Amino acid sequence: MEQKFIRNFCIIAHIDHGKSTLADRLLEYTGTISARDMTVQFLDQMDLERERGITIKAQSIRIKYMAKDGHEYELNLIDTPGHVDFAYEVSRSLAACEGALLVVDATQGIQAQTLANVYMAVDRNLTIIPIVNKIDLPAADPERVAKELVDTLGFDEKDIIPASAKVGTGTQEILEAIVNFVPPPSGSNDKPLRALIFDSKYDAYKGVIVYVRLFDGTLSAGRKIKLMSTGLSIETLEVGVFRPKLVPLERLDAGEVGYIATGLKNVRECRVGDTVTLEDTPADEALAGYQAQKPMVYCGLYPVEGSDYPLLRDSLDKLKLNDAAIVFEPETSAALGSGFRCGFLGLLHMDIVQERLEREYNLNIIMTSPSVAYIITKVGGEQIMVDNPADFPSSEQIEEVKEPWLDA
Repeated sequence: MEQKFIRNFCIIAHIDHGKSTLADRLLEYTGTISARDMTVQFLDQMDLERERGITIKAQSIRIKYMAKDGHEYELNLIDTPGHVDFAYEVSRSLAACEGALLVVDATQGIQAQTLANVYMAVDRNLTIIPIVNKIDLPAADPERVAKELVDTLGFDEKDIIPASAKVGTGTQEILEAIVNFVPPPSGSNDKPLRALIFDSKYDAYKGVIVYVRLFDGTLSAGRKIKLMSTGLSIETLEVGVFRPKLVPLERLDAGEVGYIATGLKNVRECRVGDTVTLEDTPADEALAGYQAQKPMVYCGLYPVEGSDYPLLRDSLDKLKLNDAAIVFEPETSAALGSGFRCGFLGLLHMDIVQERLEREYNLNIIMTSPSVAYIITKVGGEQIMVDNPADFPSSEQIEEVKEPWLDA
């Protein structure tokens, strides 16, 4: 596919404003998923996502679309979460795109994550297409919400697309807007390979599978690649795209989104945000990665059975591949034995990680009460950060305790 016919975009919104339902309509309208295989919120593949009705993981899929201008376009869609605890997923998705669909509920208007995600997209210089969704609901007030978008975020009223993802209103207009307004990727096949790892997962047969966006160069199976931050060299077993299952291809070109099967069994060696290049013709400069996320909530994770400690460590390693926002380090408790001190972006993030460890890795774990990090000034002026109650100094050693506050 020529680069001028490729479009990379994601869908951003506040939680429950209709991102996943809109993704369903785009997949249906373009025939990417057959009616027989279609399920509600198709890209939410995890049982947890379906049970809770929320998107936890960003999902990528390639769509073929025949536009009104008579050309077939390759649209690489990344559906993102809306909850603030998964904002890291959104930031990674934005780095792989040139455009974003901003979905706003016609009954609720602009909300917290609407603004947060728009600012992230603006920071990345993405083209933003505003959509007022759920216009079919009795409580909908699309004119008021459109005026909010114009007054608050500076959009032009004529660019705002009224839509109903539930019944399919506005789907073609959205696809045409993607083709007409989102710029094609600007990389070159002739330059040395530079591909950004925006996600990864572990497969028992293919090892670590990294999800990449190629900014320059081409990549085919069997080539030796190098991870620029660690210097690790690997031979690629397979390259391909998401439709939505992994479909192998002969090669990936600049501007495309796809995956690389690495065969790596040591999951710590592949980092989200790293740059992939070819070993024999490496790139001079790595791509800008991601800003590391700062944990807000800390708690201890311990296996119920002490013998499961190595399994818990391996499971956390594999889960971190899939959710790079988790931070953990070993700790020991007199009552609970060996475990890990874990940092999360929020209470929902903590809850989801616990459930994923129990379901996906068959672990039985105990979690201690969540706490925040305190900065303690000890007598004598030494400052320490404490995120574990067991490390809290005795009162006669403390001069001052600071806890996190938000000035909003």
